[in-house]
Amino acid sequence: MKIVRFGVSIPHDLLTRFDIIIEEKGYTNRSEAIRDLIRDFIVRHEWEKGDEEVAGTITIVYNHDEADVVKELLDLQHDYLNEIVSSLHVHMDKHNCLEVVVVKGKAKRVKEIADRLISLKGVKHGKLVMTTTGKHLV
Repeated sequence: MKIVRFGVSIPHDLLTRFDIIIEEKGYTNRSEAIRDLIRDFIVRHEWEKGDEEVAGTITIVYNHDEADVVKELLDLQHDYLNEIVSSLHVHMDKHNCLEVVVVKGKAKRVKEIADRLISLKGVKHGKLVMTTTGKHLV
């Protein structure tokens, strides 16, 4: 892979804060941290476009005693067989469960799945974590 050097003008205080953070995170140099920032920028753009193939996880915490949340959760997952790759179910306590759903597909469709899961009655909290399939990322 060809490496390209380029210069960046940045205020001193901003660079100082950046250096502190990259040291805390364990980066060996600025270049590695900047490459990660650029990759993240590219991944976010893939999600914003909506028509790119992406991957992610939808994590929800819900009360399994509430209404028909378990049935609705399962029915919804069956509605998206092409996008839902896997799911993990964890019993948190007597009433609460954690579900992690691994998804892959067009960004717009994955967001739709996340919105539907998170808005189910009985879901206490939900979060979509977006990433890339890695196909076009260096």
